[in-house]
Amino acid sequence: MGKIEELADEYERHLGGPWQLTLAGAQRVVFVVYDKELERSLRARLPEFEQRTIRGGHRWVTCDCTRLFAEWMAADDYRDAYFEQPDDLRIKLDSEFQEHVADRVRTCLRSGDAETDRNTVVAVTGLGSLYPFAHISLLIRAVEPDIQGRLVVFFPGSKNGNNYRFLDARDGFNYLGTSITLGLGGAA
Repeated sequence: MGKIEELADEYERHLGGPWQLTLAGAQRVVFVVYDKELERSLRARLPEFEQRTIRGGHRWVTCDCTRLFAEWMAADDYRDAYFEQPDDLRIKLDSEFQEHVADRVRTCLRSGDAETDRNTVVAVTGLGSLYPFAHISLLIRAVEPDIQGRLVVFFPGSKNGNNYRFLDARDGFNYLGTSITLGLGGAA
């Protein structure tokens, strides 16, 4: 069995069946943590996670962030100037782009039945394309109040205790959301 299938098994064990409904937003976040080298394989096998979610009696909504930076940048009137002076873009990234990403995830959290249905998984994918433009820790904190069911964050990187390292490149952040990993028993 491959690593993605093992991760999908751990995912199904964790998210299958009924969920506790009285959790706060922060407790409804689930990180699926995997080696960054597995990103393409995981993306190709994402329908496996969707099928396992549905088999567990839950709904599935995908929130793909892959093209967010490119679309945001293409829409900016000053994009050419930023390419000439990239340091000028930092302030805009920290404020406007970070909020743009949070707005996209909020839109997914509010789409269809996900806004009121506590039985829906909103799966966030494509986060690797946001590096180094956005901070995942800030994104999660920004959308916590909007989570009704489960926010499943497909996280390329690593986890040690409660410390997550995005793409094993950025300094880790400490987050108390549930994680699903490969290794000793899977869920950590």
